[in-house]
Amino acid sequence: MEPIGKEPPAQAAQLPADVLIVEDDLIIAMDLEEIVQRVGVKLTRTATSVAQALELIAETPPQFALLDVGLRDETSLAIADRLDALSVPFAFLTGYGARAMPLPRFLERPKLAKPFAAVDVEAVLRDWQKS
Repeated sequence: MEPIGKEPPAQAAQLPADVLIVEDDLIIAMDLEEIVQRVGVKLTRTATSVAQALELIAETPPQFALLDVGLRDETSLAIADRLDALSVPFAFLTGYGARAMPLPRFLERPKLAKPFAAVDVEAVLRDWQKS
């Protein structure tokens, strides 16, 4: 496997151009932004709350989103519902096991377990159209 950020142009074209990251932990959000950009995604936007994410989606829906399941005192369910209604693919970031996910109707969506590895994020981004 080629190192992250060293993919041939044909592979880079398979990536979403705009990724919304919804993560309330600043360190994790910054890490995700760096990984996503290194892989070759042109635009990343980050939200730390449901309200902020829904506002960003209303302005311009992303091509793909990475959603932390638990956001402080709320879950990302409303964001997942909105993205689903817009047919925007997304994956979940979770410290929960797949069976303990609090969003049962989205159990088939891709999940990245925390802590995640850069190669796992890259794999989800490369398969984004299947999400």
